[in-house]
Amino acid sequence: MLMAIWQKGMSVRETHTLTQAMMSSGEVMSWPAEWEGRVVDKHSTGGVGDKVSLVLAPALAACNCKVPMISGRGLAHTGGTLDKLESIPGFNIHQTQEEVQEILASVGCCIIGQTEMLVPADRVLYAIRDATSTVDSLPLITGSIISKKGAETLSALVLDVKFGKAALYKDLDTARELAQSLANIGNSLGIQTAAVLSSMNSTLGRCVGNSLEVIESLETLKGNGPDDLMELVTTLGGVLLKMTGLATNLLEGKTQISEAVTGGDALSKFQAMMEAQGVTKEMAQLLCAKNTDYFQVLRKSKHCIELKAQKNGVVEDIDGLCLAQVLHKLGAGRSSAGAPINHSVGAEILVSLGQKVSEGLPWLRLHYETPAPTAEQLSRLQNSLDVVSEEITKPQTQNLVHEVQLPD
Repeated sequence: MLMAIWQKGMSVRETHTLTQAMMSSGEVMSWPAEWEGRVVDKHSTGGVGDKVSLVLAPALAACNCKVPMISGRGLAHTGGTLDKLESIPGFNIHQTQEEVQEILASVGCCIIGQTEMLVPADRVLYAIRDATSTVDSLPLITGSIISKKGAETLSALVLDVKFGKAALYKDLDTARELAQSLANIGNSLGIQTAAVLSSMNSTLGRCVGNSLEVIESLETLKGNGPDDLMELVTTLGGVLLKMTGLATNLLEGKTQISEAVTGGDALSKFQAMMEAQGVTKEMAQLLCAKNTDYFQVLRKSKHCIELKAQKNGVVEDIDGLCLAQVLHKLGAGRSSAGAPINHSVGAEILVSLGQKVSEGLPWLRLHYETPAPTAEQLSRLQNSLDVVSEEITKPQTQNLVHEVQLPD
């Protein structure tokens, strides 16, 4: 059946029927009547340095939403939200539906893994898809993603569909096709579903790697976040607030999300979520304090080196895929489900696109343990920085958010 679907595709009606059947194969969440219209989530197709969930979920909770965010682990070069959160000692991503409802009632957001009883058909089908090389089938991807979101019984869903060198889909047209398929089926199941198409050529933010991305997320929640990360957080959050009627338009929704972050309300929600999901109050307070030493709580790598720019010029590009692949080999990622990872391995990018750099200026700080980077890996990292002469530099015209598709 999977091979037939992969070869022949499916109509919208067939994809809807498959997705609905998968959604109903196990537990379907239910919520108190007074939450109606406010239960929301987002899904990302995966990227490098994508830590949006850690900022967006508490920001939405601060804006009066309920966010039962079911996330995944990293595989291959893409990072996983659950792996990032598990770099915080004590953070428990395993919660029952009753526990989720209690956390949502008291905090407003939680971030958990898929339970055994949630869409069991997806686990069975995915294992067979992996064995039959049908993972890349558009209807099967749609069914897998939307069935899990449908089982969350959401009022609204926003999809962050990425395209570019470091994304699953390299070009805009195929990313747009996926976005439309996901949105069509989500809306057909009664979930208000919107899609945001965002660029993923370099990295999102300055940090890649689990502990480092938690630190960057916390800094963002303290008002010190990078512009690209905040642009995506406010856009995705603004779309959800508009669809739920908590904002009259996208601009108002983006403003509300921005104020929740810069005003500190989202940070308070993140601290409360950590405590509700098993982190001790002392650790949560330490992580959320101003000017704190994060490595009092988070694991710090044993070794750290800096790579330096090899010529004068302007930063035209940083190859996010190359960076992620090297970090994966150094232990930051996994090649098979269930394999262990090293939460301390990662990199900090010390320059930004369009920035003037001088020969000898540090541009990347690499955190590693065992194995140590090889000469070939260091050379790959060095070559991922593209510095061009200032005279021939063209202005960066590719915005991070390329387009927003709202439901009719």
